[in-house]
Amino acid sequence: MKHLLKQVFSGQKHLIRLILPLVTVIFAASLFATPALATGVYQIPNLTPGNTWVLDQGEVISRLNEGKISSTFKDLAKQTEKEVRIVTVRRLDYGETPESFTKELFEKWFPTKAAQANQTLLVLDTVTNGTAIITGDQVKPLLTDSIAESVATETVSVPLRNGDKYNQAFLDASDRLVAVLSGKTDPGPPKIIDNVQVGGTFKKAEETNQGNATAWVVGLLIAATVIPMATYYIYQINQPSSNG
Repeated sequence: MKHLLKQVFSGQKHLIRLILPLVTVIFAASLFATPALATGVYQIPNLTPGNTWVLDQGEVISRLNEGKISSTFKDLAKQTEKEVRIVTVRRLDYGETPESFTKELFEKWFPTKAAQANQTLLVLDTVTNGTAIITGDQVKPLLTDSIAESVATETVSVPLRNGDKYNQAFLDASDRLVAVLSGKTDPGPPKIIDNVQVGGTFKKAEETNQGNATAWVVGLLIAATVIPMATYYIYQINQPSSNG
């Protein structure tokens, strides 16, 4: 029986030696993986004039709708010389805001006032759903600052608040931008429907995700504490008795 117990404990010790490094790696990855996904302006490729209209690094726009939006913007540029581009990213660098990122990217892609004159750039950070828009001097008489701000904070943001409807958000934004820049009447922002929930107990998606992440971190911390203690305990049990 004693020999059998020693074999069991020996097997457990071997298993723990295999599991402990894995737990450590997972825990470290959970702490450091998030910043690695951040995007800075330096990571955005240079603009390909006439080809790049939508840069969906956040991967939230379907290929079909990306093609529709790109075709619409291309036609607008041919007819009016006004160019619009949409960029989505997963996460911004630490300390970066949608506004600062958009300004830096605008200046990277269009480094001179002349190059910026007929340009409009709309950016979305998919982690926070933060938006920003910037326009050139020749665009402002049609796409005023107030309309541009409304496009970013209402036309794009309202569908996102109502269920992360990214495709609808950008299709609506492109339709509104093209209408305004073509000299047509501004269709305005979407109507906001106030859906009042009485006695609702369902958690929001972000609350659920945050809860799951917290549970993982707590679980890993417990494992990192308990496993070494269990290893030491098993080691002590298997030490030869001083009485022989």
